[in-house]
Amino acid sequence: MSQNTVLRFSRADTPEGLFTGQWQNRTSVLDEYKTYLDDRWSEGCTNAWKLWEEIVPLGYKGSYQRVRAYLHKKRTSPQLVTARPPSPRKVAGWILSRPETLTEPEQLQLKTVRSHCPELDALIRHVRSFAVMLTERQGERLPHWLDAVRQDDLPSLHTLAAGIDRDLDAVIAGLTLPWNSGPVEGHVNRIKMLKRQMFGRAGFALLRKRVLLAP
Repeated sequence: MSQNTVLRFSRADTPEGLFTGQWQNRTSVLDEYKTYLDDRWSEGCTNAWKLWEEIVPLGYKGSYQRVRAYLHKKRTSPQLVTARPPSPRKVAGWILSRPETLTEPEQLQLKTVRSHCPELDALIRHVRSFAVMLTERQGERLPHWLDAVRQDDLPSLHTLAAGIDRDLDAVIAGLTLPWNSGPVEGHVNRIKMLKRQMFGRAGFALLRKRVLLAP
């Protein structure tokens, strides 16, 4: 044990003070349910057993003791104990996922994030609205979507809107018509793959035959 570790332990005022550093950042099976527990705690429900029973149907696989320990820490700690905020990467994944595919704990965490950040809430509304246009081919809604984007202070989306404006008719057609360049891109990638396979080994004549005859 190093001298720094001994000094840190000797200076701890409470048992909780011993657990600092790397151990504080370890992930727990309870992490994605802490937002739900925090909300229920704020509503006045502080019974650990009842809250454990509530999160089990949501998918929680951990023990009752872990829930009890978290609530005990909230009850006895002089500082406010809440769930760690989700990482930007995780929030981005939630935003880009279909809402119905998110688990209930993920939906609760995303709801909490949105309630604390009006800009992010507006961004999510615009992203999901655009996703509906894209998947349901509702290109006629694009001008209204652009107007709504410009009304919010979201510089990144303003840049996207400016780019769309430069070729608005083509984008509307892409969001409306059933045709796309997928087959063409597939053939281009196939030809590139054949060319890479033959690099330095054969001439144009053999490449031409492979492109025309290969399945």
